[in-house]
Amino acid sequence: MNNFHIKGVDFQYRYNEITRIGGNPDMLMDFGILRLQKGQIYEDIYNLERAFLLVYGEITLSYNGIEKTIRRKNCFDDSPWVLHIPAGVELKIIGVAEDSEVTVHRTENANIFEPHLYEPKETADEYRGAGTMQETSTRIVRTTFDFSNAPYSNLVIGEVIGFPGKWSSYPPHHHPQPEIYYYKTNPKGGHAFAEVGDDVMKLSENDTILITSGKTHPHVTYPGYALWYLWVIRHIDGNPYIHPTFLPEHLWVTEPNAKFWPFSEKKEA
Repeated sequence: MNNFHIKGVDFQYRYNEITRIGGNPDMLMDFGILRLQKGQIYEDIYNLERAFLLVYGEITLSYNGIEKTIRRKNCFDDSPWVLHIPAGVELKIIGVAEDSEVTVHRTENANIFEPHLYEPKETADEYRGAGTMQETSTRIVRTTFDFSNAPYSNLVIGEVIGFPGKWSSYPPHHHPQPEIYYYKTNPKGGHAFAEVGDDVMKLSENDTILITSGKTHPHVTYPGYALWYLWVIRHIDGNPYIHPTFLPEHLWVTEPNAKFWPFSEKKEA
């Protein structure tokens, strides 16, 4: 384990800090896991841009005179609820289910924008990689907001579900903006492997990896186990994240007519 791979734990019923602005490495954002019991209250009054993604459970959100109860059975079958609020907005979260989990994201941003609660129907399932690579990298990508629909934000937030035994975040790619991945497996007890630059890390439930500038980060999942991961990217001032840079030597595998061993054509002896 290193400071780029944070092993998962059974999180306490409170805010569990994983990274903070100015940390080592500096991901330019706070990130942590909020776990709530029924009736437990969490208040967030940080003077930062913030986003809160419901992983599972049921909670009540109270902000700007709005009160809304949201629920999510699990992060594999259901699309997310994500609350996105600017600096200066006070928030209260109340646990309704016996156990709920929320990812918490905070970063500096002087832009003032209207709070928005993204409903599950606003985050579509995209079957990325389908029809290529012999379906070895078909996965579900859910992007809640990015530069295209929230250009005022300093964050990009989404989810990926890697199918059992398949790759995701492939072909290998990189970008200068820092990114955080946070993981779940289905069923629990599964594992996956992540390449981060020249390092390979074995992933388990509740692990987090921190991806710094220029490091590639593809994954492969254990057969029998699906892999869900939250991904959040922090824009760099003057250089927002739009799309990654793929390693050119591996891009050929995405071509519709790419040939892989064993080749269907018979070879002469």
